[in-house]
Amino acid sequence: MFHSVFPSISSRLHAAAQSASSRVMAIAAAATLCASATAAQAETILTIVPANGGAVVELDRDALMALPRVSVRTSTIWTEGVVEFEGVSLATLVDQAGLTAETMSFIALNDYAVTIPLDDAVEGGPIVADTLNGAPMSVRDKGPLWVIYPFDDNTDYQSEQYYSRSIWQLHRIEPTS
Repeated sequence: MFHSVFPSISSRLHAAAQSASSRVMAIAAAATLCASATAAQAETILTIVPANGGAVVELDRDALMALPRVSVRTSTIWTEGVVEFEGVSLATLVDQAGLTAETMSFIALNDYAVTIPLDDAVEGGPIVADTLNGAPMSVRDKGPLWVIYPFDDNTDYQSEQYYSRSIWQLHRIEPTS
């Protein structure tokens, strides 16, 4: 009866309801996109497993950026000329994660692994770089993380022994079994 008595009011109410429904759907879609963006930002990029059953440390980009930062300007056998890497010193990561094993396996996204003695974790030694020339490294550009030794600052690092430890696409550090 309402529709037949007040047809114009009925159609206006229906249009308003559709418009409100569209706004609610748009807000829900925006919230979903924001949640997805936040989840992507909080994605773990480095997992550190300490020896002796200690607590696993999972770091996202923000957590890594919150640690003390260092820069290394060096040439490498994989890049052209001198480039600038920025990241966290291996010494800081070892200290912050409480690593005590003599050697650790550094594992890439493709499961390639290298063994690095924790004796390498010294001030002025290697860093776990996440930027190259000021830009975050993508997987395509050997990122998101790359162990870099300051090759130009110490000629001892200019050897196959250290080149082989410069693992890129790093995502996990765990005790050597």
